[in-house]
Amino acid sequence: MPGRLTSFVIGAALVAALGAGLALYGTGSIGGNGGAAPAPCASSEAALRRLAPLARGEVAAMQVLDAPKPAPALAFKGADGAEVSLASLKGRVLLVNLWATWCAPCKAEMPALDRLQGELGGADFAVVAINVDTRNLDRPAAWLKENGIARLAFYADPGGRVLPAIQRDTGSTGLPTTLLIDVQGCEVGVMKGPAEWSSQDAKRLIRGALGPSS
Repeated sequence: MPGRLTSFVIGAALVAALGAGLALYGTGSIGGNGGAAPAPCASSEAALRRLAPLARGEVAAMQVLDAPKPAPALAFKGADGAEVSLASLKGRVLLVNLWATWCAPCKAEMPALDRLQGELGGADFAVVAINVDTRNLDRPAAWLKENGIARLAFYADPGGRVLPAIQRDTGSTGLPTTLLIDVQGCEVGVMKGPAEWSSQDAKRLIRGALGPSS
């Protein structure tokens, strides 16, 4: 009996040790493959450090985030009516601006956004101005044409999905609202309200987001 009891105790101890080892492996507490995965936007921390001192002057209201986070998953329409996802535009710094024809401050800043796109837009940067009108859907494109806004790609969200998603993400309750997203697809700043986007302050901010060589 003592021998069988000793064997049981030893066997139970081995099972417990094995179970503990598996648990540690599964939770990443053991070296090797168990290391914790890096945060999805860890490489964007440098962008925050560059941007913080550049949020001044005409773009002083830009709220540089305390920590970068993945940009919200947005889907909207392109000029041809095909669906576009924000993720599909990843790889460039993006200034994602929500506007509407019923929003006077939005319309007032559109020429400056157009000039910013004309000066800095290209392979590394783009203004993504998304119209959020859900009525009179021919009006936004017509308004842009009437006002000489020709360098911005036309994006729209007639289904009304983008605005509530941005409101949840940023806490913004009004328009315009603008997100600054880095090349990794991580949100690094938010502007609640209008700005003079073609100003030297704004261009310095965008160049800061592009990196030290810009």
